[in-house]
Amino acid sequence: MKGGGPLENLGALSAIAFDKTGTLTEGRPRVTDVVAAADATEQELLQTAVAVEALSDHPLAAAIVRDGTERLKGPAAKATDLKSIPGRGVEAVVDGQTVHIGRDELFAEAGGEPLSDAVKASADELRSQGRTIMIVRQGARYLGVIGLMDTPRSAAPATTARLRELGITRMIMLSGDATPVAKAVAASVGIEDAWGDLMPEDKVEAIKKLRAAEGKVAMVGDGVNDAPALATATVGIAMGAAGSDVALETADVALMADDLSKLPFAVDLSRRTRRIIRQNVFVSMGVVAVLLPATILGLGIGPAVIAHEG
Repeated sequence: MKGGGPLENLGALSAIAFDKTGTLTEGRPRVTDVVAAADATEQELLQTAVAVEALSDHPLAAAIVRDGTERLKGPAAKATDLKSIPGRGVEAVVDGQTVHIGRDELFAEAGGEPLSDAVKASADELRSQGRTIMIVRQGARYLGVIGLMDTPRSAAPATTARLRELGITRMIMLSGDATPVAKAVAASVGIEDAWGDLMPEDKVEAIKKLRAAEGKVAMVGDGVNDAPALATATVGIAMGAAGSDVALETADVALMADDLSKLPFAVDLSRRTRRIIRQNVFVSMGVVAVLLPATILGLGIGPAVIAHEG
């Protein structure tokens, strides 16, 4: 706890916003579906995707490289010139052709051949099942869609239930994933309100809206992208072992163990601290209220001081 302010504020709020990846989920996604386009094969799709994502350090990229390599029956292709497009996907060059991998919005911004109805239908179907999707296009040709899923933390449902018992009446999950994916993950951990399709700056605006509606709001996150939202919240809470240095520096409260169940403990500790502070204030005022007239009515100042200090 970085000071008395965050300690008191954490016990006074009734709304908490959670980042999804690495906070409510394990942050270790896995490939669940590989759907090749009609004029491509699964091996061709994986060879291209693994080659490009091997150049990236994003958690989703690592999952594609790890799980995609296991499914490959031969070597991956060679990729160069990786460019990251924040919140959308990546661009690279494979066999002299530009490859784009990412969300639907990436291809609208990058131009070129639009999404085919078949590829869009595959992406929509996977999203409805709670998958994060990566569409792969090489040149003007769509190779298919890769679906990934991040496992919710086992402690998440119990954590949200305990927070409700402590008086947290509103919990919101913020995610860069598509809204259907965000809602599916949120429902699995006991959160009814999920906001998806958010860029890092959108999370900051979301926190501002919540503060305007709720007065005080906490934000729980772990990544570099969460730091602006952590700074905007009344109380920023960083997951410790999984948290980045930036998030830990920005946050007001750091959960030093990568254990979400510590969050209700921190909230309960803050509420009990506030009760003790109020108790001390009222007892002190009560003692003064008794001793002041007693002194005026004849009680010596010495006994009054002793009684007050006692």
